Amino acid sequence: MSDFVTDGITQDDAGPAGAVAGDELVPYADPLPVPAVLRPAAADVRRETEIAVRPAWVRLHSQLPPTLMWGYDGTVPGPTIEVRRGDRIRIAWTNRVPRGSEYPVTSVEVPLRPQGTPPATTEPGRGGAGANPDVAALPAWTVTHLHGAQTGGGNDGWADNAVGEGDAQLSEYPNDHQAVQWWYHDHAMNITRFNVYAGLVGTYLVRDDEEDALRLPGGDCELPLILADRNLDTDEDGRLNGRLLHKTVVVDPKNAETGHPVSAPFTGPFTTVNGAIWPHLDAEAGWYRFRLVNASNARIYDLVLIDEDGGPVPGVLHQIGSDGGLLPRPVGIDFDAALPTLTVAPAERLDLLLDLRGLEGRSLRLVNKGAARPAGVADPENNVRYPHVMEFRVGECAEPDAFVLPQVLSGSFRRYEHGQVHHGHRLVVLTPPGTVGGGGHPEIWEMAEVTDGQTGPPADGVIQLRGADGAVKTYRRTARTFNDGLGFTVAEGDFEQWSFLNLGGPTHPMHIHLADFQVMGRDAYTVDGFDQKLGGTRVPVAFDPTRPVPTAPNEQGYKDVFRVPAGQLLRVMGRFDGAYGRFMYHCHLLEHEDMGMMRPFVVAPPEALKFDHMAGHGGHDGHDGHGEHDGHGEHQG
Repeated sequence: MSDFVTDGITQDDAGPAGAVAGDELVPYADPLPVPAVLRPAAADVRRETEIAVRPAWVRLHSQLPPTLMWGYDGTVPGPTIEVRRGDRIRIAWTNRVPRGSEYPVTSVEVPLRPQGTPPATTEPGRGGAGANPDVAALPAWTVTHLHGAQTGGGNDGWADNAVGEGDAQLSEYPNDHQAVQWWYHDHAMNITRFNVYAGLVGTYLVRDDEEDALRLPGGDCELPLILADRNLDTDEDGRLNGRLLHKTVVVDPKNAETGHPVSAPFTGPFTTVNGAIWPHLDAEAGWYRFRLVNASNARIYDLVLIDEDGGPVPGVLHQIGSDGGLLPRPVGIDFDAALPTLTVAPAERLDLLLDLRGLEGRSLRLVNKGAARPAGVADPENNVRYPHVMEFRVGECAEPDAFVLPQVLSGSFRRYEHGQVHHGHRLVVLTPPGTVGGGGHPEIWEMAEVTDGQTGPPADGVIQLRGADGAVKTYRRTARTFNDGLGFTVAEGDFEQWSFLNLGGPTHPMHIHLADFQVMGRDAYTVDGFDQKLGGTRVPVAFDPTRPVPTAPNEQGYKDVFRVPAGQLLRVMGRFDGAYGRFMYHCHLLEHEDMGMMRPFVVAPPEALKFDHMAGHGGHDGHDGHGEHDGHGEHQG
């Protein structure tokens, strides 16, 4: 096996464990950790499986001292939970962090760097900034959300229902879902970004007969890959001390509306996989299945598989599933014009097959590609100081691997056709940072169409849209903060199409609890008619036919997280079935979620909604006055 050279260091230069600077950490020095598998008892639903949150000392890299973290069952990541479809289980998520324990995260905010210089967040260490004492004083206050699960609102991990030391959150999961990879993580109100960063993540697999019949790689050849970026503090000599550092950039030192600083979401220089910085996997020359989830606070990865010469490796990587289960058919990831990178935003999952046959003696690397550099090359100006993710070292295979990649994966999958499914519509607007009334943060605006003809002059909270048919519709904001009145009530079993319009700013990965969705389409919009100082449009935001946005082939399955770039309107359709209660939807950039980009919705029996007089619920017919065609410029079907 050839040695790779990275930043002037070869694999054979790995030094002894001890204090090092960030540039001295040797990539791919440590083996990939594999979380333990936990199969909760399902025969008697009265039996509860306890999974306890505990402090844990974790060795992120063999050259680093141990790092204090919090882990489910005392490991980071937590155990891989595995169940069969229809096996109803109960889990007691217990808080066993001793009272008065040190909070494991140091939080600092640093000034914005001048344009053209590397962002400070890509550098290890706090850069002389003082630690935030309010974060240091946080108690162990946790609540676990099983992301993707169809379960009642009381079991979903409502953000306010976090528990303290010695208490337990009791949740029941029916698991009546096609084979899928969910994942579990902390969801405590206001501090999700810190608790998840402390290590509270794990993966959850549902198996079924349809998946079994494919005879996909399993056992030691099926592995979780839980990606999460981290930063580390340094001592007075600039050496990494292993302490978790949540370092963010202040983009608005004293917001005019609140007087408080506004910081950008967290991104860190070091990528961990299953809790190890830049690990390697000693693999055989056969097929492997990787269940990948991006558990980062805010980093969106653009992954590329490269060879010893730094070139992309086509023909060996295939995506067979996404957030909600198997895709209809495999998607080859060839890093070509169709899919130049394998993009995965926070909370998205990728079910991947890697074909290593015929690659004995080779080493391949999964890297995070910067915007302006070749794959595997540092791109600090675009926030990719270290592109390393992990390495695959291919050895011989004891016997030939007989697996054959199927041409069709899921015979049970059915695409939704817009005109064939009776459904309601919702419009959600994502505002740019700096919009009046937002305190410097982006927001979620729930919108209702103005149908009385009284549009009036441009005003705060009023958005006009010009659709593909040229017609202009006017919408008025009905909610913008988490604690505003409930806006969306859905009848259980109903289909709805939700449209997310990003008026500017970063790409937002939007997540809706409970339901699986299909991407119905993406449309480009010109958004310069939106005036941030006004808080509304002066001229309509307009559909742009000159910029078609095709739906990526690996977005053709079921999903519950959807990337919404600036200047796009994304349309997704799903059925809200299988549970009742109060749920949430939000941006899965955790700093945005904690700063207010989260809203509640309710799913209730349709029979009960016949008696609702709109006193405490809104929009329960699912149409919000839009009718069957919302005029957002969508291409029907």
